[in-house]
Amino acid sequence: MTTGSRFCVAPMMDWTDRHDRYFLRLISARARLYTEMVTTGALLHGAAARFLAFHPAEHPVALQLGGCDPTALAECAAMAEAWGYDEVNLNVGCPSDRVQNARFGACLMAEPELVARCTRAMGEVSRLPVTVKCRIGIDAMDEEADFRRFVDTVADQGGVGTFIVHARKAWLQGLSPKQNREVPPLRYDRVYRLKQDRPELEVVLNGGLSDLETAEAQLAHVDGVMLGRAAYQDPWLLSQVDDRFFGSKAPPPDRLAVLDALAEYAAAEVARGVPLKAIARHTLGLFNGLAGARAWRRVLSQRMRAPDAGPEVFAEAAAEVTGALARRAAA
Repeated sequence: MTTGSRFCVAPMMDWTDRHDRYFLRLISARARLYTEMVTTGALLHGAAARFLAFHPAEHPVALQLGGCDPTALAECAAMAEAWGYDEVNLNVGCPSDRVQNARFGACLMAEPELVARCTRAMGEVSRLPVTVKCRIGIDAMDEEADFRRFVDTVADQGGVGTFIVHARKAWLQGLSPKQNREVPPLRYDRVYRLKQDRPELEVVLNGGLSDLETAEAQLAHVDGVMLGRAAYQDPWLLSQVDDRFFGSKAPPPDRLAVLDALAEYAAAEVARGVPLKAIARHTLGLFNGLAGARAWRRVLSQRMRAPDAGPEVFAEAAAEVTGALARRAAA
């Protein structure tokens, strides 16, 4: 089963929590959003509601899982459906030591038959699309034949119809997660050939995409694109997504209107005991490229940390931006 994912925002630990996803949804109505990776242990033996709760406005939204036990993953896939997610995604791409030690993430690319058992078990208990996010290889298993064996096994034996491919290999020893996002060379050609040879699969390209022009050009070769840090650090980039990628005729969003809506959301969350900084920290890049952006970041950073900070902080910081813009126009 495929998802129709022309444009996605990547799952990012400590970043794509429910507050960030709500904020991004105010900017783009159509981008597919992903949770941070959640381990099966956290859901089955922890406070599941804390990890699974999301706002109805976030749709379409996918739950990304980390794990390697078919039974546990099946239980969590059933939970994803019960909570109303639109997709459940298995992480087979994270190279961190902590993830490797738990035998999931990118190291699972060496065990395609196990991944296939996992996804098959997930699909047997859930009607949601079960998707996989992976690399093009790991360590010495980095030939194109290795990558294709992984995809073919997971597709044919595991029933997966959508693969989100970070077009770099991962070094499981010797490189940090940050270095694994930057050092191994990008091999888009391998992802293109996967789509050419397996046209029935939905193939989404991830890795090295930092602007919409570059991302849109990839749609000549693949079904969808996924941006990560670029979309988080410059969230207003998403304001063009609905038009450029989905042909939406709705008027583009307005930054101040987005802030008004976020302030209303923040008021309800703060009333429930959520500190404002948990929400506001995701908005530091909202005015990137505009006069007053530095003042926005400064005021927001200073004031959102106060124990009694409320949604009025957004208006106070925005006033710095509008003042700077007015001074620029009058100069």
